[in-house]
Amino acid sequence: MAIAAAAAAAALTSNQERRSLRQNQANGSFQSYHPRHAFFNEFLRSKPELIKTCQPVEHDYLRLLMTKASVRPTLIVEEQNADETKNGIGVVSIHHVGLLCENLEKSLEFYQDLLGLEVNEARPNDKLPYRGKWLWVGSEMIHLMELPNPDPLTGRPEHGGRDRHTCIAIKNVNKLKSIFDKAGISYTLSRSGRPAIFARDPDGNALEFTQVE
Repeated sequence: MAIAAAAAAAALTSNQERRSLRQNQANGSFQSYHPRHAFFNEFLRSKPELIKTCQPVEHDYLRLLMTKASVRPTLIVEEQNADETKNGIGVVSIHHVGLLCENLEKSLEFYQDLLGLEVNEARPNDKLPYRGKWLWVGSEMIHLMELPNPDPLTGRPEHGGRDRHTCIAIKNVNKLKSIFDKAGISYTLSRSGRPAIFARDPDGNALEFTQVE
């Protein structure tokens, strides 16, 4: 079963605008403070009985889909029925990937400064018994956790594609190659010949970067 409610809303056309909405979702609220979201906020005020049910996706299996229309953008609120999936649990997406690191600042130099990922300040870092940061990867996240690593750091495969790894979709593999070359970070190419490279972060976590359109 799915419900769709259409209302006037501002299109989310930049990372800043999308992040504005995502961070408020993480706080349990769909109020947006971005100036282009005036129509969206008006919809929230006019349909409180609907918005009250719009909790984060992992709780009530709801998605917010922002789409552009020729005249006016449309907000679609879609409720996913858990029975739609094979076993009924209602898998929606990967929410985040947790990666262990020895030194948070050193890891942030790699993920934030080198790769350009942005920190999700809405996540509760101060409520956990260890240091960490949440980084946006599209609409999902990487959670860096400063904890002892139980895995061996030596003797791992040279090619990250033969190790457990996290895959990140990017627009330009050649640009990333240049960045890695300049930073002195070693990498290997995809053995299948597709536009993808494999590298490791400062703690040896294997990463794949695959080019998408």
